[in-house]
Amino acid sequence: MAAHSIKTVQKIPISLERAWDFFSNPANLQAITPDNMGFKVISKHHGDIMYAGQIIEYTVKPFLGIPLYWMTEITQVKDKQYFIDEQRYGPYSLWHHQHHFKEIPGGVEMTDIIHYKNPFWIFGRLANTLFVKKQLDGIFDYRFKKVEEMFGKWNA
Repeated sequence: MAAHSIKTVQKIPISLERAWDFFSNPANLQAITPDNMGFKVISKHHGDIMYAGQIIEYTVKPFLGIPLYWMTEITQVKDKQYFIDEQRYGPYSLWHHQHHFKEIPGGVEMTDIIHYKNPFWIFGRLANTLFVKKQLDGIFDYRFKKVEEMFGKWNA
C-alpha cells in the first residue's frame, strides 16, 4: 500500500536567514498551527538550535479533542537549505517531512514535502479519504495564510 504525499510551495518576502531562524525553531510551530489542533510542544530538552538527532515532543488533538502524544526526530539538517523530521512515535505509521528553503530575488521559496501513511491498513486508507487528507490540507492552508500575515504577501 503506497504512502500519501503532500507538497506545498510558498514564496515569502523575507531573507533566507530570517526564514530559517523562524521555521527551524520548534517553539514557533505552534504559532502557525490551527488552534483547534491543540498543538503544543512539550519537549524540555530539545535545544534552541536545530541539529540532526534532535528529538521534539508534542501533544496534538486531531480528532474529537482527544490528546495524542507525538515524537519526531530531526534526521537531517543542511543549514539554511533544508531539514527533515520523521515521526518516532505518534498517529502515523509513516511521517517523513522535508522542509526546503531557497533564496530567490525578493525573498525565499519554502517547499514542504510530506510523505505519510496511516495505520490500520484499509481502515487507514478510508480514514485518509474521509478526513485525514482534508485535515492535513487544512493545516497547510492555515499555515500559508498565517505566514502571509506574519511576513507579508508575495508580490511577484
